[in-house]
Amino acid sequence: MRKDFADKVSSQATSRRPARRRATSRPSLKRFIPQKWFSGLSFRGSAKGLLALVASLLLLWVVAGSGESGVASTSITQEEWIGAEAVQEANVESAWSRELIRRGDAAAPVLMRMGYSRSEAYDILRIAKPVYSLAQVRAGRYFTQHRGNAGTELYYPVDYDRVLYIGLRDKTWKAEMRPRVAFSRTAVFEGEISDSLFTDAARVGMDERTTMNLVDIFAWDIDFVRDLRNGDHFRVLTEDRFDVEGRHIGSIIRAAEFVNQRHTYRAIRYTLADGSTGYYTPEGKSMRKTYLKAPVKFSRISSRFQLRRKHPVLGFTRAHRGVDYAASSGTPIHAVGEGRVEFSGWKGGYGRFVLIRHLNSSHSTAYGHMRRYAKGIRKGKRVRQGQVIGYVGMSGLATGPHLHFEFRVHGRALNPLNIKRKPAKPVPAAQMARFRMEAEQRLQAMLAGAAKLAWG
Repeated sequence: MRKDFADKVSSQATSRRPARRRATSRPSLKRFIPQKWFSGLSFRGSAKGLLALVASLLLLWVVAGSGESGVASTSITQEEWIGAEAVQEANVESAWSRELIRRGDAAAPVLMRMGYSRSEAYDILRIAKPVYSLAQVRAGRYFTQHRGNAGTELYYPVDYDRVLYIGLRDKTWKAEMRPRVAFSRTAVFEGEISDSLFTDAARVGMDERTTMNLVDIFAWDIDFVRDLRNGDHFRVLTEDRFDVEGRHIGSIIRAAEFVNQRHTYRAIRYTLADGSTGYYTPEGKSMRKTYLKAPVKFSRISSRFQLRRKHPVLGFTRAHRGVDYAASSGTPIHAVGEGRVEFSGWKGGYGRFVLIRHLNSSHSTAYGHMRRYAKGIRKGKRVRQGQVIGYVGMSGLATGPHLHFEFRVHGRALNPLNIKRKPAKPVPAAQMARFRMEAEQRLQAMLAGAAKLAWG
């Protein structure tokens, strides 16, 4: 096995010759000037020549005596430096390159820019597909390549924790998923609500993305428009990750606490044995519920569920069987639960309208007055909880931009604000011991309140 470049130099330096002893007197010039120079010296030359000779001798004398500083040093003679073979080896072993994935790029053209032929690029895609489909590459990420004596290696970062590895050995490609090598930095942020969540979070150093993640964690329990009060406070344990070149590659919340109207909510991020990751209470219950509390983030309720209400456009009294969320035009609308689109199109006074039938088949939710639909939202499409299905508008009978939201059971509209939401599956009993240990460690780190805890 070849030694690393630095290891080879240091081993040669220390094994062949011990460190030079501390100099006790300035060495003689004769050690640095050949004897024949002295025998042939003649001072009958010009004054300029004599001065130049004296200056040269003084310079040699100063250089030779520079070791007299009281610090021992290691001497390495010329033949002990790394040879041509080792330099060539170091260049081969450091043959790294990378290629940026630009907006609109597919994987094959990026690989061809890296020097692969069209057939090689499609071979790589075919080999990788059972592990990870490179049709899902994202703009802004890189393909990183390493060419060495042993073969070729190709890497693509899939997410926060994983990297796709594709290696060529003995003319055979192999693909596998590997843990992503990264450095992490943990920090704790703590703040109190006095203005707005985003303003108060930014005041203590949290970025907007982390704040949005905090909202998503507690979205099943807290409506951050209706429920927030001055004096509520939060504490968040975050982990930022950096690659080996120091680029920021992601940030996650490891633990969080939110005190809302004197009620404390806590969440721990945990990965189950099957590889799925979610947030759980310290007791192991899932933070995820059957339905979100609201389909639009950071909006206000402009009209509640009422059986008798004067219609603002028609002018007469009729039942209002939903909740109106006033928000600026273009605000994303999220599906409150997982299900399948049963209707997507224009529906009279509702304007642009989407109806989702949820997994238990007896529940459905309706979304009206949209400005436009999200890409791919059509009849029969499966949607995830929290997925954007459209954008706030004022289509149909509406006096301003808002979302009309209904919750229906067997087709009958109920007040969405009173719906009970069941939690998802808890941490399995067989994993509770490990979960409790991790949860305790993260809660202690978060409650310690240190601004910056550690690099790992």
